[in-house]
Amino acid sequence: MNLKKIFPSTFTLLIILLFHISRIEFLKLYPILANLFIFLLFFSSLFRKETIIQKIAKQCERKELDEFTKNYTRKLTYVWSCFLAVNVFFAFITTFMSDEIWMLYNGFISYVLIGIFFLVEYIVRIILRKRDKV
Repeated sequence: MNLKKIFPSTFTLLIILLFHISRIEFLKLYPILANLFIFLLFFSSLFRKETIIQKIAKQCERKELDEFTKNYTRKLTYVWSCFLAVNVFFAFITTFMSDEIWMLYNGFISYVLIGIFFLVEYIVRIILRKRDKV
């Protein structure tokens, strides 16, 4: 049995169980912990030979990455790390605000921002690839 495959679902089930048996206020910590985990995953990969985004790109391309893509994905990992750090900060700040504001940010706004970030990055990637091939 591969631990890497069962850990995320097991962790999620444990968190749900913990929320179920504890006070509802503890639920407000979940977005902080989830975003912090993803931030640490991205940020720590900056200190390795290949970043997490480079590994994903290599699997998608199914070949060795060219120098442009390596540089771009390393910079993109840095930008995602900054974005995630800001998201952790706002998730933390909203825990001290009303439940409505917490739900609005952590249940809607943060996801919209992530979607916008993905869309802008995709457009920038297309533009840079065209510019690099010219």
